Amino acid sequence: MRLSLTPYVFVAPLMIFIAVFTYVPIFMSLDLSFRQWNFLSPDMPFVGLRNYEQLLSSRDLWNSLQVTALFTILSVPLRLALAVFAASYLVRESAPSRILRGALFLPAVTSTVSIGVVFSWVFATDYGMVNALLVKLGLAKVQWLQDPHLALWVLIFVNTWKQLGYDVVIYIAGLQAIPQDLYDAASIDGGRRLHIFRRVTLPLVMPTTYFLLVISVIEAFQVFTIVNVMTHGGPAGATDMLVNLLFEIGFGLFDIGRGSALAVLLFILLVALAFLKSRIIGRKVHYEA
Repeated sequence: MRLSLTPYVFVAPLMIFIAVFTYVPIFMSLDLSFRQWNFLSPDMPFVGLRNYEQLLSSRDLWNSLQVTALFTILSVPLRLALAVFAASYLVRESAPSRILRGALFLPAVTSTVSIGVVFSWVFATDYGMVNALLVKLGLAKVQWLQDPHLALWVLIFVNTWKQLGYDVVIYIAGLQAIPQDLYDAASIDGGRRLHIFRRVTLPLVMPTTYFLLVISVIEAFQVFTIVNVMTHGGPAGATDMLVNLLFEIGFGLFDIGRGSALAVLLFILLVALAFLKSRIIGRKVHYEA
């Protein structure tokens, strides 16, 4: 009996920590989504589904959902494509490869706020480095963060630059797990590099791709810091993603009920997306070489 309880004693502190700071807030958010509260009032009257009705009838919600979906559709495939090609070249064990791996991974562990501030300067209209380069080339300045058609692309570039190193490292681990015998056999059969990459590498790295796809989509739907630092959801709502809208409702308007309702809707949406991906893509993933 003592031996059987020993593992649970060791994991108990972590489980208590997760319960207090993860599961309890989740259930509190669910409860608050059915109430009206502004942080200050001691009263939290029950309003039923009114918060959800107001959200679903709001143009801001549908605009944020559209912007977030567009950001995800544009950024996730770009990240994964760049990562798998970069990893295929950096998988070789050499000094330059190790240096480049570290250089690519460095943004992933850098403060997101710092990255947002630096790139706000880089893409500034009047004194930004990008516009200074354009002026030297004889071109006109571009309002990168003030143009509704360009601001989202800037955020996609910054987010891809930050997250690419993490994806590359995971892909390198997946590539190193592929047996060298398969590459040798494909070379003997006359396969060229591109053909081997398409017929051998991509199918066998699908488990890694599926994992990164799930993680990247969740991360894309939860992007907040870069948006809040660089654009604040503007211009004209062109970068107002779901979590930024949640922040504005909950901590800008002090409408905790609607903010919690949006958090619940976002949770349900991510669970539904994960289920769809497991049904559509998960069945095509094979974990044996």
